[in-house]
Amino acid sequence: MKSIPFIIALRYLFGKKSHSAVNAIALVSVAGVAVATAAVVCVLSVFNGFQSVLTDRLDTLSPDLMVTPNTGKTIANGDSLAMEIGKLEGIEVATPTLTDNALGFFNGRETPVTLKGVVPAEYAKVTAIDSLRVAGGISLQDAETSNPALLAIGLAYKLSMFDYSQPLTVFAPKRTGRFNPANPAAAFVMDSLYVSDVFQSLQDTYDENTVFTDISMVRDLLLYDREATAIEIKVKNPSDIDKVMDEISAKIGQKYRVKNRLMLQEVNFRMVQIEKWMTFLLLFFILIIASFNIVSTLSMLVIEKEDSMRTMSAIGMSRKSIATVFRWESVLVSLFGALIGLILGAVLSLIQQHFGFITISTGNDTPPMPYPVKLEMMDLLITILPIALITAVCCWVAGTFAKSRMD
Repeated sequence: MKSIPFIIALRYLFGKKSHSAVNAIALVSVAGVAVATAAVVCVLSVFNGFQSVLTDRLDTLSPDLMVTPNTGKTIANGDSLAMEIGKLEGIEVATPTLTDNALGFFNGRETPVTLKGVVPAEYAKVTAIDSLRVAGGISLQDAETSNPALLAIGLAYKLSMFDYSQPLTVFAPKRTGRFNPANPAAAFVMDSLYVSDVFQSLQDTYDENTVFTDISMVRDLLLYDREATAIEIKVKNPSDIDKVMDEISAKIGQKYRVKNRLMLQEVNFRMVQIEKWMTFLLLFFILIIASFNIVSTLSMLVIEKEDSMRTMSAIGMSRKSIATVFRWESVLVSLFGALIGLILGAVLSLIQQHFGFITISTGNDTPPMPYPVKLEMMDLLITILPIALITAVCCWVAGTFAKSRMD
C-alpha cells in the first residue's frame, strides 16, 4: 500500500497529460534543475583546478619550511642560524635569503623591483626555480658573469629588457647615515646586474617585479653583513614536515617562527576558497529559481488531476496518501534533474580535466594552457545538499497545495 503513491507519481511523471503544456513545463523543470546542477559541478571543479595549479606552483617556488623573525625585518645571524638548522636530522638544505625593495633602471625606463638574494646552488635544491626559466639562458649557479640575475618575465616586458648583454642598474637607499639635500644621489647605493635568464611562475607575486640574484650582491647593495630576512628549508621526507617543524621551533626558540608551504600562502588559498563558495552560493540561488518551475509544474499537475484525486479518494485513499503522490512527484522531478545534471557536469569536467579542449592564454607570447579543472567527489556530495533542501521545500508545497484542492 505504501508503494501505491510512488507508482502513481511515476505514472504521472512519464504518462501523457491531457494538456501538452504540462508536459512541456515538466521537461523545462527537469532541464532547469539539470543545467543548474551541471553548472555547480563544473564551477566547483574549475576552482579545484585553479587551487591545484596554485599548489603545483607552490611546489616550485615555495620552500618546504621557512624561518622568519618574530620581530624586526632581518635575522642578524642568518648564515650561522642556517648552518645550525641544516645540522638537524631530517633537513636536506637550509639556506639564508635576503629580500628587499629597490629601483630598477634600464635603457631610460625605471620601475620598483623586489630583490631576492639567494645562495644559487643551495636555493636550486630548496625550490625548483630553474624549471621556470623560459628564455633559454643559464641558471644563476652556472652564470660566469659577476652579479648574475634571474628576471621575472613581467619585469622584463615592463623594462623592454630583451638585450641581456646590457646590465640592469639597481638603486637602493642607504640604511645608515644622514641625508644631504645638497647631494641627494649620495643617499643611494647603486650596482649592476647581468640577466642570465627570465622566469615565469604564473603568479603575480613573483612575475611582476622579482629579481633573483646572489645574496652577497644584495647584502653589498643594502649594506648588510650576514643578515637574512628568512631561512628557507628543504626537508628530506615531506611526510615528516610537522615533526621537523617542531624540532626547528625547539632549536631556535621564541625569537623566530616556522611556517610550512600552506601557511606561507594562506592568503592565496583563503581567497580561492572564498571565491569558490561565494560562487557556489550564487549558483545555489539559481537552483532556487529553477525550483520555481518545479512548483509551477506540480501546481498545474494538481489542478489537471483533480478528477483523478476524487477518484483516488472514492476508492479509499486518504488525503495524506493523495498528497504523498504529489510529494513523490516533486522528488522524482528534482531527482531526475539532479541526476542528469550531476552526470553531465561530471562528464564535462572529466573531459576537460583529461583532454584539455578549452585553453586559457597565459600572455607574454607563451603557449596557452588547458583551462584547469579537477573533479572531486566531495563537491558532488556538496552539490546534492542544496538540491535535497529544495526538494524538501517542493515536497511540502506540493503536498499542501494538493490537500487544499481536496477541500
